[in-house]
Amino acid sequence: MNRRTKVLGLLDESTPPGPVPAAFFIHFPEQCKAGQAAVDRHLAFFEYTGMDILKVQYEDRFPLRPEIREPADWAHLPIYDLEFYANQLDILAGIIKAAGDDALVIQTMYSPFMQACTTVGRDVLRRHIQQDPGAVAAGMERITESMMAYVKECIAFGVDGFYASTQGGDVSMFPDSPLFEQCIQPYDRALMSEMDRACAFNILHICDFHSGYRDLEPFLDYPGHVVSTPLTLLDDALNIEDQARRFGRPIMGGLDRHGVIATGSQAEIEDAVRAVLRQAPGQFFLGADCTLPGDVSWDNIRSAIDAAHAFVDDD
Repeated sequence: MNRRTKVLGLLDESTPPGPVPAAFFIHFPEQCKAGQAAVDRHLAFFEYTGMDILKVQYEDRFPLRPEIREPADWAHLPIYDLEFYANQLDILAGIIKAAGDDALVIQTMYSPFMQACTTVGRDVLRRHIQQDPGAVAAGMERITESMMAYVKECIAFGVDGFYASTQGGDVSMFPDSPLFEQCIQPYDRALMSEMDRACAFNILHICDFHSGYRDLEPFLDYPGHVVSTPLTLLDDALNIEDQARRFGRPIMGGLDRHGVIATGSQAEIEDAVRAVLRQAPGQFFLGADCTLPGDVSWDNIRSAIDAAHAFVDDD
């Protein structure tokens, strides 16, 4: 069984349980974020660690636009054409060609809200949404139009799915707020629905990089074949089995990105993986709650993945 078949089998409840799939992700050094150097680094990381999907990092964030000073200025945000994404598309094409039929190639995608944050800064975006959500929504529509063209081009290239990251419902922004529903959720869903329509394996990543969540309720009906959730809701640990039931899909995660996988010994990592998998449901994808530190040892990652592949629940 190749890695592609194993991972797709995770979505079929009738498939007999096999080795637990696993994958972890890092950002690569600046010299490995463009051209053939980026392709080579992705492939080297994938093969060395033995992970089960080949996730392509997305590094070309939207540029800072200091001319957007007031909410009304969002209506004039440029719509970027495919030339803007040329580097990312070249990397994706090279990786798809090299991967062949062995593994699923998954493209990382940051949400329209996250690209809006890089456009003006998180604090400015929050203030503008509070001042005039309708005006900012006009800018979000333009960002989504730019990104939709890129999503469709990735699909045309033959990508197997997307790692779709969302933010904005966390406690530092708009938790339990109509502003989230007006200025963030519709644009998330527009892109994710296109991914869901065309691709076999999409991962919804609910990102808590900036702060925690009170509840994951707003995301329960977001598209995505697998859901990557935070480990906690504010100060309360999340139960993997409960989340799998609530979302009705396999969950990806289990390990703290700053925890034992980043700093532990091989034995400590193996013990931590086994502890997670003893509590996990049958359809589960081992990973971290977000991207690992860039200086993490690749040997640590390989130890975690090997432990997942070798796991047998003998309790």
